[in-house]
Amino acid sequence: MKLSLFTVSYAGLWGQQQLSVEDTIRKAAELGYQGVELMGKRPHFSPLDWSVEDCRALKTLLEQQKLELAAVAGYTNFTGGTEAPEVPSVELQIAYVEQLAMRAQALGGNLVRIFSSYEQPGVALAAQWQKTVDAIGECCDRAARYGVTVGIQNHHDLGVATKTFAEMIRQIDRPNVTPMYDCWSVHLRGEDLATGVRQMAPQMQFTTVADYITLPRSQYQPELVNYRDIEPAWTQAVPMGEGELDYRTFFDGLKESGYEGWVSFEMCSPVRGGGTLENLDHCARKFIEYMREWA
Repeated sequence: MKLSLFTVSYAGLWGQQQLSVEDTIRKAAELGYQGVELMGKRPHFSPLDWSVEDCRALKTLLEQQKLELAAVAGYTNFTGGTEAPEVPSVELQIAYVEQLAMRAQALGGNLVRIFSSYEQPGVALAAQWQKTVDAIGECCDRAARYGVTVGIQNHHDLGVATKTFAEMIRQIDRPNVTPMYDCWSVHLRGEDLATGVRQMAPQMQFTTVADYITLPRSQYQPELVNYRDIEPAWTQAVPMGEGELDYRTFFDGLKESGYEGWVSFEMCSPVRGGGTLENLDHCARKFIEYMREWA
């Protein structure tokens, strides 16, 4: 397994220390990573700011730092924009994914991460599903022109359950689509992790990793002199190995399946210890230490 740092970790989006995309690449090399996953939006790697020609300098930096491009991470929601149907929201997102694919190729990479869709109220589920499947299929067709695979992360509502995720991949039916199957989603929703990883591992090229604890919530009811439990629990990111996720089962399952793809560490929410550069570096180093058994 190869270790990647997701640049979102140093993008400052949750009040943490912000580094430029170039400095985050240097940081990944300093910490001992083999690759980087570039956040495909501002403030890091938006197509609005990075032309294909600009990618030459970034590719040179990657080579100087002895890093590979693990993936470019796109941000999509193909059922979004229902409040303004005259806006070609799906077309805009497909064009965005194609632009990311062009830049991934220019950087020597071959993978673009996307999300599926959030389920919208008041719209037939079957219609939302087909809209998503069709859009991702077109993303794959356009990405194929650049030798790029489209990876779907099990993050958004549609396709988040393992069985449903596998069906979505099956219906998209493209040679250049891959599941980016993550442990944390499976754990938080209470699925059987060992079964899921055995099913998905043969198709996987990439997984994203973060560790969490779940903190129960309650609300005081003064008229009852008691508390009411509130669902769902609050989830707090913690350094790797300090959380509740069963990563041993996950990585053992990947290893048994012969997985040799990317494992990308992210700090994609507030993390225990705060957002100082020192704490972010500590968490990023701890991930590498944790992965020594499998990487």
